[in-house]
Amino acid sequence: MTRRPRVVVVQRRMTHYRLPLFEQMRALLDTQGIDLTVVYGDAKPGERENNDAGLLPWGVHVPCRYWLGERVCWQDPSATLKGADLVVVTQENNLLFNYLLPVLHPSIKRAFWGHGRNFQALNPDSMSERFKRRFVGTVDWWFAYTELSAEVVAETGFPQERITVLNNAIDTTELQRQLDSLTAEQVAAARQAHGIGPGPVGVMVASLIPDKRHDFLIEAARRVRRELPDFQLVLVGEGPGRDMIRQAVAEAGGWMHWLGLRKGLEKAAILKMGSIMLNPGKVGLNVVDALQAGLPMLTTDCKTHSPEISYLRDGVNGLITANDVDAYAHAIVRLLRDPAEMARLQAGCAREAAEISIEQMAQRFCDGIARCLAAPAKRRGSAQAGRP
Repeated sequence: MTRRPRVVVVQRRMTHYRLPLFEQMRALLDTQGIDLTVVYGDAKPGERENNDAGLLPWGVHVPCRYWLGERVCWQDPSATLKGADLVVVTQENNLLFNYLLPVLHPSIKRAFWGHGRNFQALNPDSMSERFKRRFVGTVDWWFAYTELSAEVVAETGFPQERITVLNNAIDTTELQRQLDSLTAEQVAAARQAHGIGPGPVGVMVASLIPDKRHDFLIEAARRVRRELPDFQLVLVGEGPGRDMIRQAVAEAGGWMHWLGLRKGLEKAAILKMGSIMLNPGKVGLNVVDALQAGLPMLTTDCKTHSPEISYLRDGVNGLITANDVDAYAHAIVRLLRDPAEMARLQAGCAREAAEISIEQMAQRFCDGIARCLAAPAKRRGSAQAGRP
């Protein structure tokens, strides 16, 4: 009997939006005669407030230990690597096992899954970023979040033929099914149930963390409200910033709404009642929600976006304004007053959404895994070590 190749994907923690990806990858790889093991650990104490954990019943839990104020993580999946042909780990400086992996398991091919660099780093030449670049080229393969990530990796000298662009996504098929299933009456009923008055709705779906800049958004929304007296702001998400949000909602007196964490059909109903998606801070996977729901996203040129910002095309399916509250508020007002521009951006959302799905991401991931397994192992210590 022919031995089936085995691939191990290691995750520091498991989030609910990754579950459909791993389920589809497992099925796809099985048809190719490849076994998949997914290892997952534990969230940092601070991350647990986001309430975004997922459970993968067939995954293997390997606990994480955090040291130095959660800045360093130890997670040892060695027991799951026996007989593995490829291990995929995330590219994070704080994962100690990544540095021991080539020493403890030299015969296993290794791949990074990541951004290429820390897109939130204000100084690209900081010691942390130089350290990260040094290790970019020490693996056999790269699974890059988006084209933007692939460009970052290729700039270090890593061979482009060993880079797979995943186009990071959520389960857009299920989201679209939910959006299509909702009637106008159901959306109106949800709006009434949440106490959201008439008028255009700006929606923000994001964790309540500083990088998302909810304080910036709230100040901009107040200025929009002065220009558009029926404007409504709806905030969806959980996290450590909830007290600030609660206070702002209480002070608003009825036009600002915080709905906490919402998933599935509840989230779809909120998206469907929206006019635009607002996210003045770090743009991440929520841009996929916006595109799928046909909500043009408005963000700022804040320099801290995740690689998914490459999906947002300024003036095509959304807007990127100057990093200024007045400029951001003005853009919101202008767009809500211009039906023709709104329709043009909505059409752009539909075109971009067609290119991003969990099915395509899973297929790209599996294709890259198969190519990596078939390719010769990278020569250790070769010139492709990444430039400092």
